[in-house]
Amino acid sequence: MHDKGFPPIADAHARVLILGSLPGQASLQRQQYYAQPHNAFWKIMGRLFDAGPELPYAERAHRLVRSGVALWDVCAAAQRPGSLDAAIVLSSVVPNDLAAFIESHPNIGLICFNGGKAADLYRRLVLPGLPAAVAAIHTETLPSTSPAHAAMSFEEKLTRWAAVLQNTHRSDATL
Repeated sequence: MHDKGFPPIADAHARVLILGSLPGQASLQRQQYYAQPHNAFWKIMGRLFDAGPELPYAERAHRLVRSGVALWDVCAAAQRPGSLDAAIVLSSVVPNDLAAFIESHPNIGLICFNGGKAADLYRRLVLPGLPAAVAAIHTETLPSTSPAHAAMSFEEKLTRWAAVLQNTHRSDATL
């Protein structure tokens, strides 16, 4: 059985695309990106974009979009027993159509990966088939916000994410 991902959170003005690998079990159950309560993603987004976990999910998504940030996953579907990225069965991965997404979001100038697995899946399964202009978009691999990545403290993760994303805000006037 394949786990299936979600549609992207984005608008036409997105400048940054954050890619995870595939929603975990808690996210699939709640139909929300990064729903596992110990995942640091929304806590980091709260510090960077005022889109913290204390807000309703729809409001968090809206604040990311308003800030020029799009959110999606590399995988449209894959087999994965449990929620660990290491358990994703590579041969079962159906990647999202990132070329079409980026073509329809031409302001994207940075692709960030939420962890090494998302970056690896992108490089193996997506990058070889991308048009040159899309493949040339700058990428950054950020520390995984997953609680499984406990070797790095929250503050260290926040510092690394902030260093890359601190200048991505856009004013509401451009909406």
